[in-house]
Amino acid sequence: MRITRAVVPSLFTVLNMFCGFNSILYAAREEFVAAAWLIFLAAAFDSLDGVMARLTKSSSEFGVEIDSLSDVISFGAAPAFLVYNMSLYTMETAGILISSLLMVFGGLRLARFNTQLVGFDKDHFVGLPIPASGLTVAAFVINYWSPVSGLDPTAAKFLPWICVILALLMVSKVKYDTLPKISARAIKKEPWKFVFAVLAIVVIAITGGTAILPLFGLFIFLGIIRHLVTTIKHLMRHEEKLDDEDAIEPTNADI
Repeated sequence: MRITRAVVPSLFTVLNMFCGFNSILYAAREEFVAAAWLIFLAAAFDSLDGVMARLTKSSSEFGVEIDSLSDVISFGAAPAFLVYNMSLYTMETAGILISSLLMVFGGLRLARFNTQLVGFDKDHFVGLPIPASGLTVAAFVINYWSPVSGLDPTAAKFLPWICVILALLMVSKVKYDTLPKISARAIKKEPWKFVFAVLAIVVIAITGGTAILPLFGLFIFLGIIRHLVTTIKHLMRHEEKLDDEDAIEPTNADI
């Protein structure tokens, strides 16, 4: 078996998968905060595999496929099991169905992404990326779970709805921006991405990590707002086009 440079990014992908598996193990032991942080660690490795693929110029279809399989585990199955074992088990069958949506719809989103992928560089995602969904769940757990008192009662009421919304957004047509690539050309092309990323890091550091959930909420909300604005503009342009066509049609008097 010949070892190529493609092994380097694949190694980080495997570490992503390993973190997702360990997150499930910790959630099974009811160590929910540790399980949530392992999802964040998986996301770090998930980002690094893309960076290493670009540095080694070893992007490949194999890399895309194994990355998707890892993401289903780390950001689909792990968050789904985490929310079920932490809270949704109290809803019995409904809890199983709701928590599974994070994994099932995440898998559907990745399958759609892979079949529509053209090239390896992209400037946006169609549908909420599955890592963003998994990290939102992990941030929710970190913010509202206490080893002493358990899950905040108010937060527990919103958790099923959060799972449903995240699942639906993953298979929606709402566009979300990709992470900025660190290069002079990318900074010049889209400087606002880097400004937002730097500000987010500063806010997270100042707040000791408590701002992670609001920032993910803002990211998700801005995508929805932009989608609504774009849809409204498209409908308005369509109506204007119809009005213009009606205006140039000959009337009976002209005939």
